[in-house]
Amino acid sequence: MDRQRQRLMEYAARQGYQVVLEALDVASGLNPRRKGLRKAIQAAEQKQIQLLLVEYPDRLTRFGYEYLVDLFRVLGVTVVVTSAQEPEDAHTELAKDLLAIVPSFSARLYGARGGRKVRETVTKVMAEVTENGESG
Repeated sequence: MDRQRQRLMEYAARQGYQVVLEALDVASGLNPRRKGLRKAIQAAEQKQIQLLLVEYPDRLTRFGYEYLVDLFRVLGVTVVVTSAQEPEDAHTELAKDLLAIVPSFSARLYGARGGRKVRETVTKVMAEVTENGESG
């Protein structure tokens, strides 16, 4: 998180941007109630910001990125992605996030009992992904 923040601050300085707000979240991009995201949206609503810098699209949100970009655009804020390609470990992180949401949707579709079975399976798969990601 500190390195991301530093890279964004350096990018802003190189571009000559004045940083008026830092909205940081140490939370999953899956969580729509992140304080930093809400802070950025409120600042956009109050016309306190004109530009929002994010290192990678998934740092803003894992799903629905285009919706948030549209929301910020309507509020008069341009979202700028500062890095063209995500590091390899970001793909593993995304895979973990995808696997983490499966039990939630399964529980809704199949009820708590089915959801529990799916959770157990997904937990096993996540462990394999983590193990393979760290060794490969």
